[in-house]
Amino acid sequence: MAGNEIAIEVKDVTKSFKVYLDKGSQLKERLLFFKRNKYEERKVLRGISFKVNKGEAIGLIGRNGCGKSTTLKLLTRIMYPDSGTIKMNGRVSSLIELGAGFHPDMSGRENIYTNASIFGLTRKEIDARLQDIIDFSELASFIDNPVRTYSSGMYMRLAFSVAINVDADILLIDEILAVGDANFQAKCFAKLKEIKAQGATIVIVSHSLGQIEQICDRSIWIYDGLIRAEGDPKEVDLEYLDFMSREMQKNMNSGNVTGACETERHGNGNARIEKVSSFSAEGEEQSVFRTGDRIVFRIGYSVKKKVEDAVFGLGVFNSKGISCYGTNTRIDRFDIFDISKDGTVEIVLEDVPLLPDVYTLDFTIECGDGIPVDYCRHIYKIEILSSVGDVGVARIKHSFGLDDNTDWKKSNRKDTENGQ
Repeated sequence: MAGNEIAIEVKDVTKSFKVYLDKGSQLKERLLFFKRNKYEERKVLRGISFKVNKGEAIGLIGRNGCGKSTTLKLLTRIMYPDSGTIKMNGRVSSLIELGAGFHPDMSGRENIYTNASIFGLTRKEIDARLQDIIDFSELASFIDNPVRTYSSGMYMRLAFSVAINVDADILLIDEILAVGDANFQAKCFAKLKEIKAQGATIVIVSHSLGQIEQICDRSIWIYDGLIRAEGDPKEVDLEYLDFMSREMQKNMNSGNVTGACETERHGNGNARIEKVSSFSAEGEEQSVFRTGDRIVFRIGYSVKKKVEDAVFGLGVFNSKGISCYGTNTRIDRFDIFDISKDGTVEIVLEDVPLLPDVYTLDFTIECGDGIPVDYCRHIYKIEILSSVGDVGVARIKHSFGLDDNTDWKKSNRKDTENGQ
């Protein structure tokens, strides 16, 4: 491979930080107890190496603290490695921290000139791009207001609009696409694809594997400061998801993580939900699942006084508190039954189509026409993982059909039934 085809070359890079354990917060404390400034050295990167070709888009993935953002900051030269080398071939534009470099008392227009000049544009070049930047940001009505009056979403719009209009050879992005409304995110993605098609090199750090798969040619999974895997995003992302699922399951089994959570409950107390557990299709107890999995809930209950015409139910809510699903034995037209002694009820959800999120669940015991016996709100939680890029609450089975006038290949069809 010819050297001029390489946009980024990272070779044996290490980076450590000093974390002070008992550093004084006041000047007097620092002077009197200067010998007590103990610290430990934390090695964030332990010798990573990779190359990025010109025109290639790569995604850096991994859990918090693995070294993704540190790697990106080293590429931007915000910080420098302890050892190893980094070579960047071309003009670099970065979106590392939201609104970094913006002066709060300057207007949006003034900050465009300041920020673009940092990227190396001349006044004449900025003048030529000014209207494009304003139009893309959709902030024409606010462009002459001080940016301290902007919301975080407006900051993001302006920062992104500047960064993509400096004709950079290399664009570095750190989680910024998670900010803003869905329409603007879609607009950003379309622009990134356009920039990539024009030959720019893109490096994205994101926890959204769907974003990575939509824009990137390659994923690099960083684990504990080292590159654990790299290659096709769908393959690496699934390997990463499998690992995270196993780790979370280990933590749950060791008592560090549990599906149980604080709950609000009310009812007449004749019966009480004592324990909730969740299991995979294979019968393994776990609280982490994937889109499309079968989930079995087992609810243990005790009975203080016979409950006639009993009803068991559940409700599922996402992290924003939106009700995603609810049902009970009455809705399912169960024959009327009573409960008079302690027991267990099983609720099975087949092919759960929920998209990635943390979900809380309500479980209920009622009687008659909805009289609460033990209504437990937010008694349990599960997490859904997936590499799909859909947005919303659930993945709906679907397909696309194109007419004969469209230039497409049959091999481009995607299987939309599998959320893995």
